[in-house]
This record gives sequence, structure tokens and C-alpha cells, in this order.
Amino acid sequence: MSVILEMKNIEKSFPGVKALKDINLTLNNGEILAILGENGAGKSTLMKVLTGVYKVDKGNIIVFGKEEKFQNYKDAQKKGISIIFQELSLIPYFNAWENIFLGNELLKLKKFLDIKKMKEIALELMEILGVKLDIDIPVEQLSIAEQQFVEIAKAISIDVKILILDEPTSTLTPMEVNKLFDVMRELKSHGVGMIFISHHLDELFKIADNVLVIRDGISIEQNPIKDITVEKLVEQVCGRSLGLKFPPKRNFNDNKENVLSIKNLMLNNKSKPINFDLKKGEILGIFGLVGSGRTEIMRSIIGADSKYKSEIYKNGKKINIKEPFDAYHYGIGLLPEDRKTQGLILPFSVEDNISLNNIKKEILSFKEIKTNSKFQVSKLSIKTPDIETPVVNLSGGNQQKVIISRWLSTNCDILIFDEPTRGIDVGAKDEIYKIMNELVEEGKSIIMISSELEEILGLSDRIIVIRQNEIQAELSGNASEKEVMTYAVGGNL
Repeated sequence: MSVILEMKNIEKSFPGVKALKDINLTLNNGEILAILGENGAGKSTLMKVLTGVYKVDKGNIIVFGKEEKFQNYKDAQKKGISIIFQELSLIPYFNAWENIFLGNELLKLKKFLDIKKMKEIALELMEILGVKLDIDIPVEQLSIAEQQFVEIAKAISIDVKILILDEPTSTLTPMEVNKLFDVMRELKSHGVGMIFISHHLDELFKIADNVLVIRDGISIEQNPIKDITVEKLVEQVCGRSLGLKFPPKRNFNDNKENVLSIKNLMLNNKSKPINFDLKKGEILGIFGLVGSGRTEIMRSIIGADSKYKSEIYKNGKKINIKEPFDAYHYGIGLLPEDRKTQGLILPFSVEDNISLNNIKKEILSFKEIKTNSKFQVSKLSIKTPDIETPVVNLSGGNQQKVIISRWLSTNCDILIFDEPTRGIDVGAKDEIYKIMNELVEEGKSIIMISSELEEILGLSDRIIVIRQNEIQAELSGNASEKEVMTYAVGGNL
């Protein structure tokens, strides 16, 4: 192996924030280097410095033995550096092949787009990734996980020498993660060096050769993955030791009253009716593979997506929900799957985003709003200079906490959490799990959609498995991984 990348004493500041204080890393060819750190530690900022998205304030970037000062991402690409960003960077109204070749379009006769060739390569890339999707429709019509695979295809479509993967598995199911890892191993065998950012410790031990821990903008330590334990990593990341990954299972009483009943829900006139109940003080887990319809079903319940028909009862009384505000009126809130486009107003401040649900009130007490915002920031350990900071400046995990804070600020007693810990670090996950348990102990009820099977099994009192817009099975919270996955893929036990 030979060193292909060195970053020495890297510093980067923004107004009011010193994001990177002293970062050092080394990457070899044919090596997978995992980077681990809490939200706000500086991981994504460091990668944007490496790829020319941000200009470095101080320090050295050495690629293949030569110091580089990239002015933009295109400069980095010319050196064979490609990145899969944590937040999707696709143009929504472009289709898959257009996004894959954006900025690197193939030409024939030096002036005409070679559409046929680009489509052929796009299909080949999808085959390599083991994904079937329509490459001719706008990517906004694809699921978040399908869009993630388009991002991955885009990153490997160039002659990549250094590939950066920033939280690429956050929307993927275990089977899809395995597909991605197979691709990474193949790239590794061809000498590609990879930087892999993930909050899933089990993934790091499966795929990484070395691991670098970053805390508060400083590189703590880089070690071979075989020489370090999970406990040691967690302590390095958080600066403290954590307790159990999931809170102890509660003795949930399945005989509690129903607070929400969904009857004869049909997304279209050809789908089978969906029926289920949510009980008081329950965490109801919803699991399904990508494309199963799990998110679409929940969005249709609150009126965010259309439905063919349904009957919705809250506390035994029939309610009519035509749009999300109706759901909010009835005390039903949604933490959306895609925080960036569906959950936040990015230019608005942390305070404004936390307080959005109060916008319909006739009288706003600015003092109460400010007090509540500060309380929520403290309660969820949101890393922000102050509550006036634009939420776009926060890390992905802290943005997610802002949305959760918004619903904690309301009187909603039914909360639908779609991927509540997507892009959240191990320390913050621990806090959010405890918050969820506190909410149900207070009598609130939670529907939790998650593509992390371990999370579904660790938190749910009951589990509903969705496949092809239908309920495949309803299981107890003590179900096994084998049971859940068998039903998710269409099998029977």
C-alpha cells in the first residue's frame, strides 16, 4: 500500500464558529478509512474542504504526493476524488441518468450529447449496485433510498481514485447496505481508497480497515479497526461512556385503549385495505424494505399524500384529515423522512424552526417562544452557537433534533417518527431513544418508521411489517430479526 492522501493541521472557520481546529488523517490506496464523530464534530466540513467545496483556512492537503489547493469540486474530480454527500445533491426534476452525468456529460462528434451511451452506462451502474429503478423519470419521484443509489452511481461514474461516502447507508435496508459494501470491496480490490463516514458502529467493523475519531473539530486518534473496541470508540467519540444502546424493554400492556385506528386505508383503487391500531403509550414499529410503501402510508394518514379512501378514528371518534394541518389540529405530528426538503425552512433560525407549529396562534408570546427554544436546545443537546443561528448552518443530526424539538413543543399526543435517528451520532441516538421512552411513559403514542432493523427490534412494543403497500404481518416487540425480515421479503413462517 502507498499513501494517496494526507491532510495535515487542517483548520476551517465560519462566522462565529471554528468548525475545524486541528485535523490530521492519512489514507492509503486500497484502504477504507472510517471517520467517526458526533454531529457537529466537523466530519462533513472536513470532506467539503477536501473536495474544494470549502477553501481551507490553514493546513495542507497532499494528494498522490503533491500539495493541492482545490478551488472547487471540479478541481477535486480532476484528481480522481469523488464524494457522496450526506445531503442529497441531485436536481429533483432531472432524471437519474441526467443527474449521474451532470457536469460530466458524454459527447459524440464533440458537440452532441450521447444520450444513448449515458443511458447504457447508467443502467450498467445500477446493475453493479444491484438496484432496479426507472432512470428516465425525475428523481423527485424516486424514494429517498433510490435517490441515494443515484448519488452513489454518480460518484463512481468517474475514474475515481479516492471515494468519500458521507452517511451513504442512512436510508438503506440491511440488504441494500450489503450490496453497497460489495461494491466498496470491489473498488478496494482495484486500489481505490475510500473515506467512509457512518454513525453505525457495526458497519465500521464490517467494512473499514482503519478508523479516525474526530471530536469538536480535532482529530483524536487514527487506529486499525482490529485494534480497537466498540466501548473505546464510543468513549473517544463522546468524551464519555454511554449506557445501553437501547433502553430496557418496557412491560407494555397490549390491552390499553386504542388512540388511533386506521380502517380500510387504500392508497389507490387497486391496493388492498390497510387496517391497524395504535395504543396509548405505545411505540409501534413500522418496517419494510425500500419501495414497500411504509412512508407513503404514513404520509397519506396525515394528508401529506393523497389516498383513495380511508377511515381514521382518534380515541374512538371518526376524524377527517385532508391536509397536514388537520392532523396537527387533532394532535398528530410527523417527523418526515427527508428533513432538508420536508421538515425545515433552512434559512430560518433554530428558534423559528422550533416555533413553526405556533404560527397559527393568534397571540405569540415572544418571551415564551424564546424560553421554550432555549429549553429544547438544552434538552436535546443541539449544538448551535445560539438560537438565532440559521438552521442550515447546523449538522444534519442537529437539524433532525430541531424538528423533534418542534413536536415536543406542541400538545401532540400522537407522533409519527419517520427515520428519527437518520444521520444521528451514537451519543444523540442514546438521548433520542430516552426521549421517546419518556414520551410514551407520559402517555403519548409513537409510530416509528425505521430502516434500521436493530432499532425496530430494540424500541418497538409491536411491529408491523409492510410489503408492496400492504401489511404483511403484525408481530410482538419481542419478534426475532429472522421473523421480521422473512415477512419483509414476502416469505412466511
